[in-house]
Amino acid sequence: MPQRRPTLETICMVEWLARYGYVPLMLVGINGVAIAVARTPWAGLWMVALITAAIGLSFAMERVLPYAREWNHSFGDARRDATHAFINETAMLVTVLIIPVTALLSPFHRWWPVSTPFALQVLLAVAVADLGITLVHMISHRVGWLWRLHAVHHSVKRFYGFNGLMKHPAHGALELAAGTAPLFAMGMPSSVAEALAVCIAVQLLLQHSNADYRIGPMRSVLALNEGHRFHHLKWAGAGDVNFGLFTLTWDHALRTYSYDPRRRFRTEDLGMAAKPNYPAAYLAQLIEPFRARGACHFDDRPTATRRTSRAA
Repeated sequence: MPQRRPTLETICMVEWLARYGYVPLMLVGINGVAIAVARTPWAGLWMVALITAAIGLSFAMERVLPYAREWNHSFGDARRDATHAFINETAMLVTVLIIPVTALLSPFHRWWPVSTPFALQVLLAVAVADLGITLVHMISHRVGWLWRLHAVHHSVKRFYGFNGLMKHPAHGALELAAGTAPLFAMGMPSSVAEALAVCIAVQLLLQHSNADYRIGPMRSVLALNEGHRFHHLKWAGAGDVNFGLFTLTWDHALRTYSYDPRRRFRTEDLGMAAKPNYPAAYLAQLIEPFRARGACHFDDRPTATRRTSRAA
């Protein structure tokens, strides 16, 4: 008996559910499960499983609803990006192991609001991390040595979920330290840190996703892909916008928010115009920031180049 093909109405319904349901599934579903299991036995393994599930869901959704079909195909970068993701996510999860030690060393370790509902504790951690990571991200576009580390992330030639997990480990460590140091000092429990690690991974996958999802007016509040594509424009100064990790709160406050609903992005818009031949291999990218300044000029960073252009 011949199989019945799905009707156009069924296909449209599936696409509609995917387009508007993907973000709630990730933000509420994956993060919600992380919060629910963070204080159970084997919580660390749960977090690994949830991050793996989020990555799988990210890849699946990019194929169901691609913003740009060509970005779903490797540009010779798939293995490198997988290596970046594995190293950086492993480092983030391992960081959780040092929390008991930092809590003992901190004179402020009793400040953590342990009596507050656990979900609110995680939201507090998200808010503090959002501020610290956003500020380091912004400064990295203005300080030469930081830009050279951050340039690894901006060397991408396509925009898809793994881009968020692709960064120089030294720069990722600096961002994570800025976002979590106040939390460690306050005595953040390991369970909160584990849930936060999942929230960060989910956010980076959504923020760089090639899925053409919709969040409506929330695109000016949440730091997701509709706004973050502007941050990856390759021309001098064009990417000095939308620095936020979780929200765009600080971009609105510091006047670095930008959005144009008419803008359509292409492969040619991404990367670094000043460094079109930036190394593509993993080890070469780790070494590049520490080479002679001629290999990655101080003025190659977006803000400095923009100012030079204006002065000219």
